Amino acid sequence: MNKQAALNKFWSSFGLVAYEQNNVPFDVIMPYITYSESIGSIGDNPTLTASLWYFIEDESRNDITDKTNEIADYIGLGGATVHYDDGLLWIKKGTPFAQAMDDPEDKRIKRMVLNVSAEYLSR
Repeated sequence: MNKQAALNKFWSSFGLVAYEQNNVPFDVIMPYITYSESIGSIGDNPTLTASLWYFIEDESRNDITDKTNEIADYIGLGGATVHYDDGLLWIKKGTPFAQAMDDPEDKRIKRMVLNVSAEYLSR
């Protein structure tokens, strides 16, 4: 598995389909995750974002908040890792970790933007 596949594996591990933010299908069904992709080598710490997208009919944000907390707990204080060919992807929480956003076109669409840093422990 290459670095890009490791990044996708990480974001796909939370029970939602994950797409690189420039490769989202037109007919996507919510909820889903989009993520930025920036690849580096040892010593690089690119800042990445991911967005949780939910369609919510009522005023409740419980589903998106619960998923945000699940991801935060998984990353934890020391970060989370994914092995790939000849290396290791180390994901750590960024600051702030999560920011709530709404879609200006449709208030039923809720978005949570997650900030992380990634270190690719390989060349």
